[in-house]
Amino acid sequence: MAATAPRPRTSTRDPEELTRRLTAWLGTRLPGAKAVGVTVPESNGMSSETLLFDIEHPEPPLRTCALRLAADPAAYTVFPVYDMPRQYRTMRVVAEHTDVPVPKVLWLEEDPGPLGAPFFVMERVDGRVPPDVMPYTYEGNWLHAASDEERERLEAATIGVLARLHDQVPLAQAELLTLPGDGDALRHHVTSQRGYYEWVVDGRARSPLIEDAFARLEELWPRDPCPPVLTWGDARIGNIVYAGFEPAAVLDWEMAALAPREVDLGWTIYLHRFFQDLTAAFGQRGLPDFLRRERIEERYADLTGHTPHDMDFHTLYAALRHAVVMLRIAYRQAHFGEVAVPADPDTLILHHGSLRAMVQGSYWK
Repeated sequence: MAATAPRPRTSTRDPEELTRRLTAWLGTRLPGAKAVGVTVPESNGMSSETLLFDIEHPEPPLRTCALRLAADPAAYTVFPVYDMPRQYRTMRVVAEHTDVPVPKVLWLEEDPGPLGAPFFVMERVDGRVPPDVMPYTYEGNWLHAASDEERERLEAATIGVLARLHDQVPLAQAELLTLPGDGDALRHHVTSQRGYYEWVVDGRARSPLIEDAFARLEELWPRDPCPPVLTWGDARIGNIVYAGFEPAAVLDWEMAALAPREVDLGWTIYLHRFFQDLTAAFGQRGLPDFLRRERIEERYADLTGHTPHDMDFHTLYAALRHAVVMLRIAYRQAHFGEVAVPADPDTLILHHGSLRAMVQGSYWK
């Protein structure tokens, strides 16, 4: 979002009421326990909600935890479905079959009664997260202030996370992430995104730019899409807790799916470009030598033996997917009276210029 824009509303829930109900629920899972120090992080997401808290219990040690709660339906949700059991089970699969660092999941509650929606609890991992607001590409945050060598370490370790995730999870263990539809896994994935777009614009203005991007995808469609792997889905550094410059916890698995490896790589590449382009538009240099497309592709090939291909398709697909999410967030702001919907809905998409350039084939030139 623009540097001067207010952060959109993320919830209509009462934090004090959540705290009381959480403590009552904890007593059913760990008798004598209570939730203390409950806070909502400033970086609370636009989709599911996060609570941070400690568990106080007669028997030590004190546990520091994070709780992921399905979105409040009254808050004009970003996604139509919040499958917390799917996220919980995905994290368990990743923990059991890879050395990718994921927080230890403790409990899953599928009954919406205790907190008003399903949720799961996991151990909290200490460290630093590259910020979205203000973006890590802006001057003044820890990643921008790091040395080139330190950012190089972080980049290499992050691509290593993707390589190990894609290579280490047996496909049979990831079948819960199969998307419905005809055709191969890539077609399933794109069809799912089309369905999401139709849900976003139901009763709202359609986006000619997003529809042009879907049409351009068909023109660029890979002749031989790669076999599916377990993809993280929201593969970006803003979803990783770093200890120093090494990944300590990989978060936010709600977009995980069976898909070609390039779906994750395209998202990693484009989401950095999104922040870099935004930073440059505000007159700062940003981090133009960080997470460069060609270096990510080379690094991934060296680690896996798989050379990424059709990356113009996959970076366009990432920009398109991000556009649909941003359009929904903008319509959500309009729902709460925070913004007015302009005559041209495409201008609600912050990266409409770069997405249009991708559709036209001029962006990477």
